[in-house]
Amino acid sequence: MGKKKQPFYRVVAIDSRVARDGKYLENLGTYNPRTEPAAVMINNERAFYWLSQGAKPSDTVHSLFRRQGIMMRWHLQKLGLDEAKIGEEMQKWEAQQSEKQKRQEARREQKKQQRKAKKTAEAAKPEGEAASAEAAPAA
Repeated sequence: MGKKKQPFYRVVAIDSRVARDGKYLENLGTYNPRTEPAAVMINNERAFYWLSQGAKPSDTVHSLFRRQGIMMRWHLQKLGLDEAKIGEEMQKWEAQQSEKQKRQEARREQKKQQRKAKKTAEAAKPEGEAASAEAAPAA
């Protein structure tokens, strides 16, 4: 879906014998990589249903499921854990993911500040120094 230079995807369950853009069995959700962070909307119940029916997600869909916690829950269910234990493990996983998200945001903010500092330092250079700095690497 989407249009030129504006990608937008549907996550669907499809029979492997059907063409890539052919008729699909069910629409499971959407993925919009253009937002920050990327927007992923997936119907978890239907995703679990199709996984239990033997559906094999593509590499991209597998990574989307992994980021949403669907693959973690699926793995725990396959191990035969009860709902209480699965709930505990999912809470631990969510806590880890929130910490990871905070670290990524801090890293982004640090890089943004470094770029800003670099731009201000370049703007503060006198004209003569900037010209000689550009000529030096060429020599």
